[in-house]
Amino acid sequence: QVQLVESGGGSVQAGGSLRLSCAASGIIFSINAMNWYRQAPGKQRELVAGVTASGGTNYPNSAKGRFTISRDNAKNTVYLQMNSLKPEDTAVYYCSVPVLGTAGYWGQGTQVTVSS
Repeated sequence: QVQLVESGGGSVQAGGSLRLSCAASGIIFSINAMNWYRQAPGKQRELVAGVTASGGTNYPNSAKGRFTISRDNAKNTVYLQMNSLKPEDTAVYYCSVPVLGTAGYWGQGTQVTVSS
């Protein structure tokens, strides 16, 4: 059974930083790409960072230069370092394992709230 458990969310003022973690079990972590998504109230879920099995990363323009995704295969954990946070970064953040042809695996999410 695949489990993804996010942690590290919380409330922070604009300009602050948070580091999210996602611990994975039930998969061969090292061979899987991992993604972070977020969903704000009333908005669609959007990708904020991805890391391939080989360590390549990708970010949308909204996250470039502020967010950094990394992975620790020894700990089966993926991280999202978020700096220079803005109120518009407020959302529930989810980690995900993409699986071709399916919706993939998803964690339960962790709330990030950025106040101005």
